[in-house]
Amino acid sequence: MRLLLINPNSTQEMTATIAGQASAIAGVDTEIRAVNPVDTPPAIQGVEDGEAALPGLFALFDREVASWNPSAVVIACFDDTGLIELKIGSDIPVIGIGEAAFHAAMLLGGNFSVVTTLAVSVPVITKNIDFYGISARCAGVRASGVPVLDLENSRVDAFNIIADEIERSLLHDKPDSIVLGCAGMAGLAGEMSERFGMPVVDGVTAATVLAEAIINLQRPENGVIEKKVKS
Repeated sequence: MRLLLINPNSTQEMTATIAGQASAIAGVDTEIRAVNPVDTPPAIQGVEDGEAALPGLFALFDREVASWNPSAVVIACFDDTGLIELKIGSDIPVIGIGEAAFHAAMLLGGNFSVVTTLAVSVPVITKNIDFYGISARCAGVRASGVPVLDLENSRVDAFNIIADEIERSLLHDKPDSIVLGCAGMAGLAGEMSERFGMPVVDGVTAATVLAEAIINLQRPENGVIEKKVKS
């Protein structure tokens, strides 16, 4: 199977982090390709950045799907930027890392809390959780105060700040699991889970695993009919 991951922002270092995490968790028969536009914001932090990223994201999606013919696409921004539009217009599975992380967390336990980057991202994530109809399972959405690009440039400091926010979430929200609310946090879940003794979900990992599962579900012998775009 072929899995295409699209980072909607234009920071190549983050795309490399995403690719590394997806490759580490993917099955041996899964080919991973990770790309990003060059004409979008360097980080998506809030509604305005998300809207600014849409033209470049949509154009790149169309080019890559036409040229590389992936089995599924992962939109690797925790805000699930452009996700619904791409789902509606595509005949292959399109999964958001926020969407995947929420559902993985619910499968792992009762409720979850999200720890994201800046406060400007909280309303977007909260709105998505409400749209997906899972608000009752979300114990809270918290901002760590770490800018997205600091996850690449000051990773050790960012880790400690995020860990502090997870501690506050455990104290006040009392969740059964934690969701890391940014693609740039890919690779932190294992150490965080060991530190806190509970499930910590990274959206890139969750989306990669769930995309592979959905692709397998759509094999003819498994009886799931592939989606067809309405004309």
